[in-house]
Amino acid sequence: MIAAANIKQRWSSFLGAFSAIALGVALITTTLLVHESSSPRVPARIAGAPVIAVAPAAVNVNGSPSDRMPWSEDVARRFADKLGKVPGVASAVIDRNFYAQAVIDGKPVADPNAEAAGHGWSSASLAPYALTSGKAPAASNEVVVDASLSIPTGSTFSLLTASGTKDVKVAGTVDGPGFYLQDKAAADLMAGVRAIGLVLKDGTSAAGVRVAAEEIVAGNGEIVSGDSRSVLEPHHVRHTRWLGTQLIAAMAFLGVFVTIFVVASTFALSAAQRRREIGLLRTIGAAPKQVRRMILGEAALIGVVGAITGAVLGALLAPAMGWLLLTIGVSSKDFVVEMTARPIVVAVLVGVGVALLGAWSASHRASKTVPMEALRDAQVEKHAMTRGRWILGGGSLAIGVLLAILTATASADDRVTMALSTAMVLTVAAAMLAPVVIGPAVRLVTWPARSAKGAGPVLVRAELLAAKRRTASIAAPIIATVGFAVLLSGMVATMQAAYPAGETAKLRGLAIVVPDGAPGLSDETVAAVGVGRSPLPTRLFLDRAEFGKTVIDGVGSADSDRSGVVLSTSMAKRFGLEQGESVSVGFVDGRFETLKVTSVLPDDPARGDFVLNRDLVRGHDGSALTDTIFIPQAKAPSSVGAGAAVHDGETFAAAKYEKENRLLLQFSLVLICVAVGYTGIAVANTMAMAAQSRTASFAVLKSTGATVRQVVRLVMGETALVVVVGVALGLLVTVPPLAAMASGLTEATATAVSLRMDWPIVVFVPVACLALAVVASVLMTWRSIRYRAA
Repeated sequence: MIAAANIKQRWSSFLGAFSAIALGVALITTTLLVHESSSPRVPARIAGAPVIAVAPAAVNVNGSPSDRMPWSEDVARRFADKLGKVPGVASAVIDRNFYAQAVIDGKPVADPNAEAAGHGWSSASLAPYALTSGKAPAASNEVVVDASLSIPTGSTFSLLTASGTKDVKVAGTVDGPGFYLQDKAAADLMAGVRAIGLVLKDGTSAAGVRVAAEEIVAGNGEIVSGDSRSVLEPHHVRHTRWLGTQLIAAMAFLGVFVTIFVVASTFALSAAQRRREIGLLRTIGAAPKQVRRMILGEAALIGVVGAITGAVLGALLAPAMGWLLLTIGVSSKDFVVEMTARPIVVAVLVGVGVALLGAWSASHRASKTVPMEALRDAQVEKHAMTRGRWILGGGSLAIGVLLAILTATASADDRVTMALSTAMVLTVAAAMLAPVVIGPAVRLVTWPARSAKGAGPVLVRAELLAAKRRTASIAAPIIATVGFAVLLSGMVATMQAAYPAGETAKLRGLAIVVPDGAPGLSDETVAAVGVGRSPLPTRLFLDRAEFGKTVIDGVGSADSDRSGVVLSTSMAKRFGLEQGESVSVGFVDGRFETLKVTSVLPDDPARGDFVLNRDLVRGHDGSALTDTIFIPQAKAPSSVGAGAAVHDGETFAAAKYEKENRLLLQFSLVLICVAVGYTGIAVANTMAMAAQSRTASFAVLKSTGATVRQVVRLVMGETALVVVVGVALGLLVTVPPLAAMASGLTEATATAVSLRMDWPIVVFVPVACLALAVVASVLMTWRSIRYRAA
């Protein structure tokens, strides 16, 4: 097979493509393995209940599954009584979750699960968690706690709930997390029920119980068993996993894009350097179709070997990726990467497909080589720009400009994606149109060399002008790396300045009471502050025939009518409601109330889309927590209770976006490291191919009296100029999307936002590219000269 023979003969020329595919598939394999392992898990707290009845599913206003519409206390009791009588069921346990957090030495004990850490004592049997000391809670002021807290039985401590702190007595300890109150006390804090766990008798089949239980629930809920019980996984765990998925998806996306970029560049340069060989094949009768098959066959073989190698590497690196996600705070502590076959097989197939896609353009261009190319001795390129290159480059440039315009008007959720897409398209445009720019750029930079002494500068100038396509191939990975690195770091720097500045401007003259070590503020803190606006968020449910069961983020406000509701314009339009109409609203305790739409006001995120009376919300939601309290700066208290702190507008804004900014910075650094790694592979590969094709030229230079040092200096000069051109084009690629993002942020935050750069990254990445390119060029040139001499 000619393709296999070519690879065997020129294996060093294809090493870069192989490395790029292997690295790309390694990233994809790691991504898919982590994603597969990140699927929802059955919470350990209910692992001992093989069958669980859950409340009906509700979707958000966009139609996506979002929550469960709770049963009321009466409905849950009726279901529990009937489910408890199903043959094989030992007990049917009503499960409740509410906010509870220990306060020790005046500070809340850090707990990511605090919002759902409180339960009724009966729920302990669903794990099951056994008593390690003491007894079950028998009074409303008694509680069973996690033994790991080291709070001795019989002692008293402060428990922070939505109503405030209260002293409770430790009745006992269990071998699992959470705070377990007397069932009646738990019902007072959370009357609504989302799940009823069924503990089965020994030897009972879960499948049989499930069938009987489904007949009882009969459309007013759902029966889950096995892995389906993961629907009860806490919301904050799902959100954390989503953040981690965003990072690994971005890494995989970048890996696929750059792999195609590198493979296409490698095969394009390889085809250009083999014009005479391909011309000879055409002379002896090879058809264009056969030439295409040869190039694609080489790509397929390299793709298969590279993909398999990458899949093995990715499987080995997947646990390290899990550790990285945990380190930067976007993974749960119990996360474990599981090895399964499907992600690995998919990654290998993607790798082979990427290799073929990258080589497709080069195969078609090579198939157009005419037989007369076999007779040409000169290596000067006839046309640096082909028709396809003009079309792809010009089209990408036009699309990139359009995307840059759209980025400025995109929503906050889409702005980052649009900016990345813009940069990718403009990177392709810069790489395709690089030969057009290289000529003028080289002439401008080397203009003083025309009068310089010695032949070195003249040779550098002539060589780069004579081989524009080769120069463009070397510059391509540098354009991509500098573009992505500067773009990502610039986006983070711009957003880090824009969002806090916009928030600070809105809060000028206000003091803000915020949670400190707790997920929210209790009623006790709100009462202690006594003034200001203290919205109380809750979950509301609409069950309208034309829309189905829908969950809504509601807000309780002290100045709202007890029997009325204020809607935003978009919310009223979404559900076809008008001022004066009545609407039935469901609460988290499972009860409904009919409320009158008293006002429909323009959308205002600060107010909310669905505003009710605060006391009404508290009457239905005993576990709701206030997010923040906004008060005039002059009336700011000097101190507040446990779990709260007072900030000014600037401090609040910085704290609000601290986690997002930290995650963005970490995400960008990971992606920049990936991009720079690809650059090293691509540059080394291109330099190796260039040096191999110029072996005869180096021999001519030596025969005319040039020393090895002079030849190496010549190549270093060429490389430095190419890097300069690549860096300049890479920086130009970042300007439109960053400027568009700054413009969009100016409008979104109502503050002047200027384009910002992360200057350490702007300096480091080009210097790293220069160092990689120079080292690779020197090593490959020296090796080529020594090989020729041998």
